[in-house]
Amino acid sequence: MRQPAPEISTIAVSSTQGFRTMTLVEFRGKYVVLLFYPADFSFVCPTELQAFSDRAQEFRSVGCEVIACSTDSHFSHCAFLNQPRNMGGLGEMDIPLLADKSLKISRDYGMLDEATGLAQRGMFIIDRVGLVRHISVNDMGVGRSVEEALRLVQAFQFTDEFGEVCPVNWRPGAKTMKTNQKSKEDYFKYAN
Repeated sequence: MRQPAPEISTIAVSSTQGFRTMTLVEFRGKYVVLLFYPADFSFVCPTELQAFSDRAQEFRSVGCEVIACSTDSHFSHCAFLNQPRNMGGLGEMDIPLLADKSLKISRDYGMLDEATGLAQRGMFIIDRVGLVRHISVNDMGVGRSVEEALRLVQAFQFTDEFGEVCPVNWRPGAKTMKTNQKSKEDYFKYAN
């Protein structure tokens, strides 16, 4: 972990800005949740993308942007955004969709299923300086948790700022652990 995230430069589609070239480097100084998903107009993908979009402001309030990427073209993304939610599309979204028709981004991140040409359901959390802090991959049929993604971003930010570690299920305001404890007994006493 803590490896530099591969650079991205591709066409992004968003409800507010239409088509534009987007790079990963433009997000330096912020955290990024990069969501890979298999395909536009599928079953699980719209539920995830809508849920992350609906909470995009919460991520922004902690200095994090959410972006999504599939191997679909920017034209497919545009159609996906223009299709209403109740008809299998996304409707208005508050996060951009990155086009990866060349498969380069998915390959660079190790998310390409070579047999199908589709991206796996992967999530990367990239910190302010462009280092990968978290990677998870779900089976195609299981969506990700927005709550857990937000919790992880906040935990990484806390450790960055205070140098303490966050125990299981840590949430902002909960106890953390100092790693400079003298003994295991003190370490576990502090954790409880």
